[in-house]
Amino acid sequence: MSVRRTATASIATAVAMLLLAGCEAPRPERTVTTATPPVAATPEPSPTPTEAVDPLVGPYSPTGDLTALANDLAAPWSIAPVGADGILISERDSAQIVLIDPAGQKRAIGGVGGVAANGEGGLLGLAVQGDGTERRLFAYFTTADDNRVVSFPLTGTGASLSLGPATEVITGLPKASNHNGGRLAFGPDGLLYITTGDANQRDRAQDVGYLGGKILRVDAAGSVPADNPFANSPVYSLGHRNPQGIAWGADGTMFAAEFGQDTWDEMNIIEPGANYGWPDVEGIDSADARFVAPIAQWATDDASPSGIAVVGDTVFMAGLGGERLWTIDPTEGAETREYFAGRLGRIRDVYSAGDGSLLLITNNTDGRGEPRSGDDTLYRVTLASTSG
Repeated sequence: MSVRRTATASIATAVAMLLLAGCEAPRPERTVTTATPPVAATPEPSPTPTEAVDPLVGPYSPTGDLTALANDLAAPWSIAPVGADGILISERDSAQIVLIDPAGQKRAIGGVGGVAANGEGGLLGLAVQGDGTERRLFAYFTTADDNRVVSFPLTGTGASLSLGPATEVITGLPKASNHNGGRLAFGPDGLLYITTGDANQRDRAQDVGYLGGKILRVDAAGSVPADNPFANSPVYSLGHRNPQGIAWGADGTMFAAEFGQDTWDEMNIIEPGANYGWPDVEGIDSADARFVAPIAQWATDDASPSGIAVVGDTVFMAGLGGERLWTIDPTEGAETREYFAGRLGRIRDVYSAGDGSLLLITNNTDGRGEPRSGDDTLYRVTLASTSG
């Protein structure tokens, strides 16, 4: 494995490919029934998936070549590219939104107010909607009372890029010191998907009326779509413990990674209204027809999964406790492989750059890792097709 520590040209290349990979998704008809009413109406830019559906086909794997795009990030949690302006990173404990520009320069463009960083809580997932001058940044974070999602207009460009005033999207999500979920992504349907942890109320992950232990689906204003599986509810799937990764394949298949308890971490294919079994079952070996089994599982010491991305036919999964990058090939019986074991430390998020490479952030400064010189780091990971 080779690691290069300077990367101005590489980050400019990554930004250019992200611009080419962006695509506009259709907007289905939906109702205006809200799970938690937004404080004010928000102009909706054209919906753009957070994780652009990758046009590549076939399996991919890392070549072992890593390029460091930015160093000295503080407990980074989520990657959110913003076109030609660069890449946004959320810092969990400082509540800062950090921009890595195409020249590799790093600066905070604003902070998120009201964040209570405690345990696994703080400023977590980010997602960007729209492009050009009509862009909004969505952020999931923990307060003293709840988890919530807000959105900010992104104003200016380049050196003047900054956050406008916040608008609430959904509030009142269960919180705890652990199991806060926190991933955001716009799907191919242009709707916002939100992962929530069970907030240490494990039995309530089976309760559709409880918004913890779920994957939620709303529009950009927090309204519930008419075709959600449970009437007037943002709940899209249930029976989750602590899901922290969601992404879509080119055919629209939705994948989600989930922290297990003591036995199995999981990779699931998400279907609307489906029940994934927590806390009644964990892992693949269940004959209970009420629950959908994962397509892959790992011992918790090997994975502790967080962010995921899809490139071609391959799902890439960040491993925190496992300190490695996993790949899953759903077309080959969900075959799994591991990369970079013990070399980068904890890996928090991955993002498809759209050119057959990945963006990846480490997470060694979150209080559970062993920070190394320059941690935490945003990397570009070179991939190669393994077809034929």
